[in-house]
Amino acid sequence: MHKHRNNIGIRLALPAFALLVASPSGAGAQEGAKGTSFVEEFDRLDTKFWFVSDGWNNGAHQNCTWSKKQVALQGGVLELHFTDTRTGERDYACGEIQTRARYGYGTYEVRMKAATGSGLNSAFFSYIGPVDKKPHDEIDFEVLGKNTDEVQLNQYVAGKGGNEKLVPVAGGADKSFNDYAFIWEKDRLRYFVNGELVHEVTDESKIPSNAQKIFLSLWGSDRLQNWMGPFSYVRPSSMSVERIAFTALGEECRFPESVLCALD
Repeated sequence: MHKHRNNIGIRLALPAFALLVASPSGAGAQEGAKGTSFVEEFDRLDTKFWFVSDGWNNGAHQNCTWSKKQVALQGGVLELHFTDTRTGERDYACGEIQTRARYGYGTYEVRMKAATGSGLNSAFFSYIGPVDKKPHDEIDFEVLGKNTDEVQLNQYVAGKGGNEKLVPVAGGADKSFNDYAFIWEKDRLRYFVNGELVHEVTDESKIPSNAQKIFLSLWGSDRLQNWMGPFSYVRPSSMSVERIAFTALGEECRFPESVLCALD
């Protein structure tokens, strides 16, 4: 659920003509989907590619203010922090980055370690909405700090959600790095955890259609207790990301660990 390189990644992209050749006919390319395939390994943070959220919050449900000070790189790992630093209207500060470009059908992948703590949400998702003069479409992986033994999948179509599914994460999503991916097509949406298919949606009324930006965020809430658990701040927490990637529909896998490499 979402409303809405200080240091600095190796980002690899195919030339535009290759994307045109690889794009399958009839795939229904979305308006505004100008983002091309990339693999980001966070050796640097290119702010022409990534927008760092700073100076606002997403509404009354969020108890932290986005702050660029809570976004850092360390040894090729993106760190998004949550701290008890009063910022703006909130007693806490938190970190988020988002792509500047919008992306369409294809494979979205992240390798990340979630934060620990009830009331926190470590999220990898795609989103577009009214701020971009589009309907609210969204595809989510969210690890709720109240139970890091699972990850929640969900998608919104024109603001309508209710598609939640909880999937186990062996060993705990906050104990080590895990791979999360979704393959988004016009008539099918598949979710993967550590290379295993864990959920498939084929009802087109439950599959978003609008091109979206890609987000990584760590935030907290003391109001959404039924969903995120009671908020209890113990110490600064961090969400860590080793890699994030997008592969346009019809293209070959871009790195050896990609879920696309193992598909038939």
